[in-house]
Amino acid sequence: MEGRSKGFVQSFNRRGGYGFVVPVGSEEQVYFSAEDIEGAERTVSEGQQVSFVLVLGDGRFEAKEIRL
Repeated sequence: MEGRSKGFVQSFNRRGGYGFVVPVGSEEQVYFSAEDIEGAERTVSEGQQVSFVLVLGDGRFEAKEIRL
């Protein structure tokens, strides 16, 4: 699907409900919220490959519509 990026989960704080993903070909961390993970579980693991849409949030890029 056009407009989607791929990357790997660098960290995920289950208690806090947020994490960071690093897009393929980049070293920059991108923030995401657990509510943006699609699916019933709404959880990911460090090192897991995901796809997502990059959106400019409050002064920074954020990963939205995260799919496993």
